[in-house]
Amino acid sequence: MSQSLERGLAALTALAEGPQTLDGLAQRLGVHKTTAMRLLRTLESGRFVRREDLHRYRLGSAVFALAHQALDDLDARDVARPFLDALGERTGHTIHLATLDEDQVVYVDKVDSVHPVRMYSRIGRRAPLHCTAVGKVLVADLSQQRRERLAQRIAYPKLTANTLDSAERYLAELERVRAQGYSVDRSEHEEFTHCIAAPVRNHRGDAVAAMSISVPKVLLSWEDLLGWLPDLRRTAAEVSRELGNRQ
Repeated sequence: MSQSLERGLAALTALAEGPQTLDGLAQRLGVHKTTAMRLLRTLESGRFVRREDLHRYRLGSAVFALAHQALDDLDARDVARPFLDALGERTGHTIHLATLDEDQVVYVDKVDSVHPVRMYSRIGRRAPLHCTAVGKVLVADLSQQRRERLAQRIAYPKLTANTLDSAERYLAELERVRAQGYSVDRSEHEEFTHCIAAPVRNHRGDAVAAMSISVPKVLLSWEDLLGWLPDLRRTAAEVSRELGNRQ
């Protein structure tokens, strides 16, 4: 690495801790003040550094623009994959990653169960919003206006005896999801399966994906499935941190 580039990166790292004086930066970099000044002027010309007064500097707007662009370019599926694998290995059950697509959710990744009795699903498959745990947790994150508008559009097909069948019941369920930070599907989508889901958030705090554990009821009771909820939420939070979320 060239000496100038190395010093420039060291200066940015130092400024990330807070505003620095010219003397302080020169000391941190182990260079004369004139060398530090030349370096800072170069960084300032590219808006990587901003001068507050005659001898005090802080990070400039270009650094933040690059950081946001890098975070925007992160793909939730790519980031989440190793975490999905690890969660699937720990639980032995089906793990899904899903995203919102207009009035449905779409499964964008999946880890299969190790058990011979499995639920049917595939990457790319679409599912309803009102009766899936992944759908609920993604819609719950929307603004109240968008939630209400979407709730009025849904047809609410009755897929099982437990399926929510009205906008009023659906909106009430979404409020519960917002309050508790996770969602459930107690045999609402398919009679023989149940599911829990948690949101995956980006650097802005938006739920960009939902992670879930889905299990046939013959393999795991509802109480035992809920026993995996802390692990699911912790894993979703780890993916969120990888996407830049600091909440």
